[in-house]
Amino acid sequence: MDALMTNFPLIMRGLAVTLEVSLLSLLLGTLLGFAGGLAMLYAGPWLRWPARAYVDLVRGVPQLVLIFAIFYGMPTIGAQVSAFTAGVLALGFFCGAHVSEIVRGGLDSIPRGQSDAAKAIGLTFRQRLRLVLLPQAIARILPAWVNTAVEVVKASSLVSLVSVIDLMMAVQQIVGRTRQTLLLYAVAAMLYFLINYAVSVVGRRLERHFAHG
Repeated sequence: MDALMTNFPLIMRGLAVTLEVSLLSLLLGTLLGFAGGLAMLYAGPWLRWPARAYVDLVRGVPQLVLIFAIFYGMPTIGAQVSAFTAGVLALGFFCGAHVSEIVRGGLDSIPRGQSDAAKAIGLTFRQRLRLVLLPQAIARILPAWVNTAVEVVKASSLVSLVSVIDLMMAVQQIVGRTRQTLLLYAVAAMLYFLINYAVSVVGRRLERHFAHG
């Protein structure tokens, strides 16, 4: 317990980095996901097929490979990125590919007649999307989005492998000095659980809100 209390500030700094990586990755992934989902459903072939290729390719590649590919691969084309940025980009692309498919499925599940009726009364595509399709699709998208968010938080531990001092790296450093393996990894597991539990609780409340909205 002394090792835990002595190194508590380092654990908290690592936790802050984990939260930052997770939030930025989710923000990037959600934006990419909505763009990709809309492109796969409504864009012409010149945009639909690249979006589909991105989704299929990234969903089939492990997150760790994406992190390594960006961190070690970008300098070969003259683009230097930090380990933190590489982690956020890799997890954001991973999240975006999954959210694209979630958004596509959610929007595609809305009966076509509703869009046709909205079009018949003179609504533009943007108005149909904003006023008719998205409000209904959000309730169907949220459960799968929450699952993806949980996966991103868990995958954020992989950024430690490119020397980002996140929660996992901080705990590993402390373990290396103190040899208090069981206690410290139990603390890390509890903190990851609390983050994901909070994500799940917020997700369920949003689901109920949109379901009754």
